Amino acid sequence: MTTPPHSFEVRRMTREELDTAVLWAKKEGWNPGVHDAECFYRTDPQGYFAGVLDGQLVSSISAVSYGEGFGFIGFYIVKPEYRGQGFGLAVWKAAMEYLGDRNIGLDGVLAEEKTYEKSGFKTVYHNIRFEGVGGGFRPDSVEPLESFSFDDILEYDSRFFPVPREAFLKGWLAMPNCFAYGVRENGSLGGYGVIRSCSSGFKIGPLFARDGNMAEDLFRALISHTPNGPVFLDVPESNREAVNMAKKHRMVKSFETVRMYTKEAPDMSLSGIFGVTSLELG
Repeated sequence: MTTPPHSFEVRRMTREELDTAVLWAKKEGWNPGVHDAECFYRTDPQGYFAGVLDGQLVSSISAVSYGEGFGFIGFYIVKPEYRGQGFGLAVWKAAMEYLGDRNIGLDGVLAEEKTYEKSGFKTVYHNIRFEGVGGGFRPDSVEPLESFSFDDILEYDSRFFPVPREAFLKGWLAMPNCFAYGVRENGSLGGYGVIRSCSSGFKIGPLFARDGNMAEDLFRALISHTPNGPVFLDVPESNREAVNMAKKHRMVKSFETVRMYTKEAPDMSLSGIFGVTSLELG
């Protein structure tokens, strides 16, 4: 690996440059959401770093802070023609410095697992991306998520994420061409799911539920919005009910990632995660 030239700099990414990073992610086959960038950027505008060579964006990374205790790495991409020249390592160092002593998470491709281990990350579990076809009907047991209070949604969501993520959720649930449903139990939220438009088809995330039966009802409601297009779902491999649900709907595995953290695994219910929110922000 060579040392970047003096004309190279690492700085905070602009909102427009994040659109470029999302386009790169699309070319890498990650299938980002059509409207992800605005929500992602608002979650932590200081958490995006650009590697710039002679005024041109050549590398990117996100290092989103969820308060003082947790952060998440994503969008770690170098343009193909500039790889192997130190442009990626430079933005990586900036991202890690920004997140500091927080517990940092990421979803990495399997080929880079050993590389992340050298930076102090430890594998906790694998995520499997399944691809299938939507269609069908919405079960009577689910209702639009907007019928629940945001406070209830935030409290429930915090059971399946390391920390409360208020700013993120407000943006995520307000995205265009996004549909969200919940299940009511004893008068309060007992499970919820979201589906959004992506570069290819639609992607479900999150999908949190008490058990497989509830997750199944939410899943059916979500895919009813995609009768003619592909549907994608990222599930923790350790949640066998989630894996079986995907297979039941004839979804096929398209690729796999590793969820890694720099500290101990957060205390959250993996058995209730039937769909990971995103591989970029956790």
